[in-house]
Amino acid sequence: MCPHSVRYSGRNRRPLHSTLITGRAPPFPSTHYRQACCQPPAPPAPAMSSSRGDHFSASSLEPLPVIIIGNGPSGICLSYLLSGHIPYVRPGAVHPHPLLQRKLAEAPGVSILDQDLDYLSEGLEGRCQSPVALLFDALLRPDTDFGGNLESVLTWRQEKQRAIPHVVLGRNLPGGAWHSMEGSMVTLSQGQWMGLPDLQVKDWLQKKRRGLRNSRATAGDIARYYRDYVVKKGLSRNFISGAVVTNVQWGAPEPSGSGAQGPSPLFQVSGFLTTKDRSRQPFSLWTHNVVLATGTFDSPARLGIPGEALPFVHHDLSALEAATRQGVVTPASDPVLIVGAGLSAADAVLFARHYNIPVVHAFRRPVDDPGLVFNQLPKMLYPEYHKVHQMMREQSFLSPSPYQGYRSLPKHRPLLFKEDSQAVFQDAQGGQQVFGVSLVLVLIGSHPDLSFLPGAGADFAMDPEQPLSAKRNPIDVDPFTYQSTRQEGLYAVGPLAGDNFVRFVQGGALAVASSLLRKETRKPP
Repeated sequence: MCPHSVRYSGRNRRPLHSTLITGRAPPFPSTHYRQACCQPPAPPAPAMSSSRGDHFSASSLEPLPVIIIGNGPSGICLSYLLSGHIPYVRPGAVHPHPLLQRKLAEAPGVSILDQDLDYLSEGLEGRCQSPVALLFDALLRPDTDFGGNLESVLTWRQEKQRAIPHVVLGRNLPGGAWHSMEGSMVTLSQGQWMGLPDLQVKDWLQKKRRGLRNSRATAGDIARYYRDYVVKKGLSRNFISGAVVTNVQWGAPEPSGSGAQGPSPLFQVSGFLTTKDRSRQPFSLWTHNVVLATGTFDSPARLGIPGEALPFVHHDLSALEAATRQGVVTPASDPVLIVGAGLSAADAVLFARHYNIPVVHAFRRPVDDPGLVFNQLPKMLYPEYHKVHQMMREQSFLSPSPYQGYRSLPKHRPLLFKEDSQAVFQDAQGGQQVFGVSLVLVLIGSHPDLSFLPGAGADFAMDPEQPLSAKRNPIDVDPFTYQSTRQEGLYAVGPLAGDNFVRFVQGGALAVASSLLRKETRKPP
C-alpha cells in the first residue's frame, strides 16, 4: 500500500438529483468514465417494493454522501460504523500491548474514529500488512494470536448525530458471497474471527443452539450470522439486495459559487435491480464517495485452453454439488477431474470423497512446494486439509493406490478438453496423458469483477500495467484512509485492498469511516 497520505479540503454541497432512471440521467460533465457496460435504454421501471422505493426516493433530493458497492463483511462493518455506532475504549479496560495501552490512555473519552490511526497503529505486528487492520483487530481481540480470549477493550455508543447517510448495494442477501458457498463446509478461520463488531459469533450461535466445530463455524452459519447482524443492528434500511452495478462514472470537480473548486467530483452509480418477476429495473444514483467492497469471488480464474467452455467444464464447486444431487456423477461414473491446489480444490476433493465419487486431482506445482497453502495451516486446526495434502503427496496416478478412488497428478498442466469428455495433460517430462472424465472443476482462484470501472479497475491497481489481483496487485490505497491514491472519493476495502480475511477487513472499514467523518466535519455549513 502507498505510504503517502491524502489531504482533503472543504467541499460545497450542490443540489443535484439522485434519481431512479425512467429516461435520461441528468447532464454529466464526465471526463473519465466507462460506457461499455451500460445497459441499453429501458422503458419506465415498474414499481419497486416499498422498502426499495422508499430508500431510493429518500436519496433523490441531493447526492448521497456515500455508496458502498458490495454487501459482504466489509460493507456490513462499514455500514455499522457509518450508522452512528462509534467505538470508544471501555472505561477501566487495559490492553495487554504496553505501547498501545499507553497511547490509548493519552486520549481518554476520545473515540477511536477521531484519533490518529497512524499513531495508534505504529509498532503493531501481526498476520496482516495493513496497520489499521492490525489496530482494529488488536482492539477487538486483544490477545487472540497468543491463544487468549480477552474481552474487547472497546465499547460502542450510538451517536445518531454522527451518522452518515449511505446505501449498500449487493447482488445477494447481506453477507455477499457467503450465501453462495456450500453451507456445511467449515470456515478456514476460527469462528471467533468471523464476527463483526459488538456481536460475537459464539454468542449468536448459542442463541441459535448451535456451536463451533473444532473452533470453526460452517459457511451456512456465517452467512446467516451476517444476514442477522444487519437486522439486529438496525442496518436493513441501508441495504439494497439484488442490485447489480454496471457503470460508475465521474467528472472533474465543478466550480462552486465562489469560483473555488471542490476537492472531489460527483460519482454516478448506475445499474439495475432484479425484481421478484426477474425483470431488470434500472437505477442511477449520485454520490460524493464510492466504496468498493465487492470481494474477489465474482470472476473465476480460467486456464485459457481449448475446450474450457464445454458444458462438462465448470469453475465453481456448486456444479459438483448439483451434479451429485441430480445423479449426473456417481460412484460408478468416470472420475471427476479437479484442477487446482488451493483450498477450493481441497474442498471439492473432500466433497467428492464424502459421496465416494472417484477423483483425478491435477495441479501444476510439486506437492512439497512451500508455497502451497497446506504448508501454512496448523495441522491441529485443519486436519481435513492436511489429509488432502497427504493424499496429494502419497498418491500419484502411476503408483499403487492407498486411497481408493483418488488419483493425484502433481506437476501436470492441462492442455485441452475434448468434446468426448477427455482431458489432455502434459506431465513434468513433457509427455502427454489423456483421461476420461465425467465432470471437470477448474478451481484455480478468482478475480474481482470491476467491469463497471474504467479499465476494469486495473487503472487503480498498484501496478496499472498488470491485471487487478487481491493477492498480487490490489488497488493502491492510502493505508490510513483506504482511499484510492489515484482518485479522490473512491475507496476500496477487503480483498480489493489486499485484506483477505474477515478478521482484518474490518480495519479497512474503520479507516474509511474515520476518513469520511473527517470529510463531513470539514464541510461548510
